[in-house]
Amino acid sequence: MKTDLYSAFIGKKEKNQKSIAVLIDPDENRDPGKIENIIRQGVKAGIDYFFVGGSLLVDPDTAPLIRDIRKLSSCPVVLFPGSNLHLNFEADAILLLSLISGRNPEFLIGQHVTVAASIKKNGIETISTGYILIDGGKPTSVSYMSFTHPIPHDKPEIVSSTAMAGELLGLRMIYLEAGSGALYPVPEGIIRSVKKSVDVPVIVGGGINTTEKALRAMRAGADLIVVGNHIEKNPDFLIEITGIKEEYNQSLNIH
Repeated sequence: MKTDLYSAFIGKKEKNQKSIAVLIDPDENRDPGKIENIIRQGVKAGIDYFFVGGSLLVDPDTAPLIRDIRKLSSCPVVLFPGSNLHLNFEADAILLLSLISGRNPEFLIGQHVTVAASIKKNGIETISTGYILIDGGKPTSVSYMSFTHPIPHDKPEIVSSTAMAGELLGLRMIYLEAGSGALYPVPEGIIRSVKKSVDVPVIVGGGINTTEKALRAMRAGADLIVVGNHIEKNPDFLIEITGIKEEYNQSLNIH
């Protein structure tokens, strides 16, 4: 089914309305019961999107997970592929990631070339996204798999210049990533700098494990917050973070 999630992203951005996505990595969640629990938590909390994918998928077939989400939720499912092997057309849309913080041509354009014809033929909504890795205090799977280094967390000028370059090249979203299980999230100064530098929606993920960190990211300019691992450690986290999102969005209407 043809979707137009990007228009929804833009519409929310123009109103400064924030969104929450839950990223489910099949490799980190192989227990069907655990996956079902995460999906149900997301539905109960009223999240906006499910992202599916990861840096390394031992089993690249994401179709079963996408179908499980469909059975339990009406939330849009967005593919978050770590490589061309992770492509699946059962999702509503795909974030076609270009790792613009690195200099590895495979993840800038190489992987994309191998799947371009399939994506074009299928017609799945494709959202070209500039993927920028920020140092989150520990090595990450994506750095290891992509042979790239994250941008230091105290270099907002490098991050914003990278984001601007991505926008000028035609990328339609910017994703600031501190990495799964990051010791600290993307700094507010970096989010704020990028937000001022580009006109496209800004996604922020990695290390967001408290409502305070989520609120700081929203206030700094994140249009969409992505959460993952911490859900298992704190079952109430999704309820808390979506509550913060709703309070933030409602406060804009009051003013």
